[in-house]
Amino acid sequence: MDRKTFVKSTLLGVAAAATGTSALSAKSDEKQISTYDKLMQQVGHNHLPNKEQKTMKTVLHKANTRGYANHGWLKTSHTFSFANYYNPERVHFGALRVLNDDQIAEGMGFGTHPHDNMEIITIPLNGDLAHKDSMGNGTTIKAGDVQVMSAGTGIQHSEFNANKDKGVEILQIWVFPNQRQVTPRYDQITLDESKMENQFHQILSPLSEDDGVWIHQNAWFHLGNFEKGKEIEYELKDKANGAYIFLIDGKTTVNGQELERRDGFGVWETEKLAFSMTENARILILEVPMNI
Repeated sequence: MDRKTFVKSTLLGVAAAATGTSALSAKSDEKQISTYDKLMQQVGHNHLPNKEQKTMKTVLHKANTRGYANHGWLKTSHTFSFANYYNPERVHFGALRVLNDDQIAEGMGFGTHPHDNMEIITIPLNGDLAHKDSMGNGTTIKAGDVQVMSAGTGIQHSEFNANKDKGVEILQIWVFPNQRQVTPRYDQITLDESKMENQFHQILSPLSEDDGVWIHQNAWFHLGNFEKGKEIEYELKDKANGAYIFLIDGKTTVNGQELERRDGFGVWETEKLAFSMTENARILILEVPMNI
């Protein structure tokens, strides 16, 4: 798929300005295609391996190679192809389709827009984000919270910086579900920071009774805050999965690969990850199926 086709076919659903206007208006005579179907048209075995690795396979995404856009009210970096950023080698990592690093200006945000058949996870890093949706939810999520929506048969929602005097920073993550047309659902939790001190704390899983939020996918997310010099291993929950490591802050090495702030590193065909902190570090692990 070329860039023109990608931009035309991708249903953004998130690039509406604070006025609430849609960023992509479908022509009245065009057949409506779901978010899921349009995004699935773009995927393949897109986690391209580092050929120098003899056993496990890896892909490295340095922070400064991400797609970047400055809309004034929104500054955003896209790890994977999104909106006007298209790189055919960076469309997804297994079931992980979107990893956006957003900075939203004071009082601004995304107007009401649709989603369907996608698992959407929002992790605020700084500030407060106000949320409203067609399920009747009206909440504010803050740094230290995790929000999840299973879009399923379809939802409408809006997201705004809840403050007029400071910006908000969020990570928004989209994961392809393993079930389509489910009843839409919403959840949010506040994390216990003490459980993340020098260890990985589970913040998402496929099971409602487990720690964290849950989604319709065989995926696990973990978050940890580590001191310089700490060494720790992470064992994958499912050997068929891969792990995408996103370094929120600091410096670390993962299986010998050095990572700096906002770098991303995908690893698959391995059972364990070995971390060594070269600085204090805040690390997010996104373990997802590699085949969808």
